[in-house]
Formats: sequence, structure tokens, C-alpha cells
Amino acid sequence: MREIVFRVLNDQPGCLRATAENQPISITAPNLEELHHEAREALMARFGPAHVAYRVRLRRPVRQCAACR
Repeated sequence: MREIVFRVLNDQPGCLRATAENQPISITAPNLEELHHEAREALMARFGPAHVAYRVRLRRPVRQCAACR
């Protein structure tokens, strides 16, 4: 099984935006659950029936707390 990683670029409440690291695919959604659904829909549109060979992973930016800096 192949994996496609979507890097979350904009992580604000109500508006998440992500792009695939190795494919020219961009998606947006209001929450993580919908973002995962949109990623799957984008793979269906791009790869057709072969989309089932891909596992979707969402990678969010690492945040450091103010006390950890």
C-alpha cells in the first residue's frame, strides 16, 4: 500500500488547508474529519479506482508551548 501525506498549511479554527507532499493536490475543509474526507475525494478524482491503493496521512505543524522555548 502506498501512502500520500498531506501537510496542513493553514490550521485555524473553521479553515484547514493542506497540500500533498508528492502530488499537485490541495484541499480545504472546516475540520480534520472533513479534511481527511476531502483528501480521499481528491485521490478518487486524481487516480480513479486506483485510489484504494493509497493510505492518507495528515501531518500538522508541530507547535511549541511558550514555556518550552
